[in-house]
Amino acid sequence: MTTRTKRATIYLDPALHRALQLKSIETSRSISEVVNDAVKLALAEDADDLAAFEDRAHDPLISFEDTLKELKLNGKI
Repeated sequence: MTTRTKRATIYLDPALHRALQLKSIETSRSISEVVNDAVKLALAEDADDLAAFEDRAHDPLISFEDTLKELKLNGKI
């Protein structure tokens, strides 16, 4: 199956663009490949964060006041 790409116009800070150009040259990849990989990584991290939140959705809530009481009781503060 052939993956079709979608063209987008983005505006980069000149220093970031230069860094992308250099990374592209050093890794023998196009700027598009470098940007696509970075976006995929950022989205994967977001998906991991959302999954972690979902996994902990039913954890009991602990109030700040109770946390302070426990810390004091255990001699931590």
